[in-house]
Amino acid sequence: MAKVLIKGGRVIDPANKRDGRFDILIDRGKIADIQPSIPANGSKVIDADGKLVAPGFVDLHTHLREPGREDKETVESGCRAAAKGGFTTVCAMPNTSPAIDHRGAADFVHQEGRRVGLASVRTIGALTKGRQGKELTDFGELFDAGCVALSDDGNVLADGMLMRRALEYAKTFERPIIQHAEDPALAAGGVMHEGIVSVTLGLRGMPAQAESVIVSRDLALAELTGGWIHFAHLSSAISVELVRQAKRRGVHVTCEVTPHHLALTHEAIGEFNTHAKVNPPLRTEEDRLALLEGLRDGTIDCIATDHAPHTDWEKDAEFDAAPFGISGLETALGVCVEALIKPGLLTWPQLVERLSTAPARIAGLEAGTLSVGAEADLTVLDPSAQWTVDPKRFVSKGRHSPFAGRVLTGVVLRTLYRGVEADG
Repeated sequence: MAKVLIKGGRVIDPANKRDGRFDILIDRGKIADIQPSIPANGSKVIDADGKLVAPGFVDLHTHLREPGREDKETVESGCRAAAKGGFTTVCAMPNTSPAIDHRGAADFVHQEGRRVGLASVRTIGALTKGRQGKELTDFGELFDAGCVALSDDGNVLADGMLMRRALEYAKTFERPIIQHAEDPALAAGGVMHEGIVSVTLGLRGMPAQAESVIVSRDLALAELTGGWIHFAHLSSAISVELVRQAKRRGVHVTCEVTPHHLALTHEAIGEFNTHAKVNPPLRTEEDRLALLEGLRDGTIDCIATDHAPHTDWEKDAEFDAAPFGISGLETALGVCVEALIKPGLLTWPQLVERLSTAPARIAGLEAGTLSVGAEADLTVLDPSAQWTVDPKRFVSKGRHSPFAGRVLTGVVLRTLYRGVEADG
């Protein structure tokens, strides 16, 4: 494997508090040196002058659909979408068929990821058998198989006593339980946020309290047990404040937010636009602003895409019948630039930290860093280039996005996985 020299870029590496113009030498898939100037000496040179060079992004929340729904996405197509979006690590959620609730299922996804070789594919194992919320899985088996966390994502673990036991059990492994915070009774039958837009459209809504009552309960259980609770895709101002207060008390809690919740509100539903139907739902402008502030002040730890691809025939149905979810890997950077960098809410080092370093830390992975000796997983970005979102050009099998037709800023030029350019 020839040496690669990335020359003259602005290198942003929050893990090492590095932000400046550097050259990066890659040898045999690892970062061999970082200096203000490194001679080429026969290396393949990538000119990064005027560009940003950052650790490859890490997505804590990706739906790869395989096994079971390969018509929606496969490990390979999902990894191609990840590479196109600048992600070099994706954590596959367990709501597959069969669920990732045993070693064999986790091994299969990991093996597919290695075969594809475009990104590091890790799994999040199911919290309960079949994701049915009745019996805990074998945590030791799943963590030993390489799962980075456990979750019944798509389903809430509603049983409080079972959640207590889960937090106690996972504490022995020092790994998080990821909760899809949604009270099933309060959210039952809802298809969007409960508010003026749902009333106007005549659609059944899900109140913000459907999320916050579970957040409140699980924070109390984490405080009781000393376990680690991580909340997926927070969406409401109430939840953000609950987490903020819990962190001040020393509760072991982390959480994530999606780009679409940072950029959009329930107004995006418009005239029954199923491409803006997500769960948790897009909420109010007050909620959106609270999420932005929570990410800015560190209450919210990281950004995760919740990439959830679907087929055309499913998503192009009547609003009530269409599934929740959109494809988010390929638009994540551009949406974050529009929502966070342009308004001056975050600096580039802060954004990179929330897209790479922080999620890697939560997942317990040696990623999100450009340290010498680390795997050469990185992305080269043009921070000022503009592009128009055209879902028909997505490499993901899911081609549905509420950002279709939007002009976004920030383009991923190259994604290198273990020193090799990934073909997104």
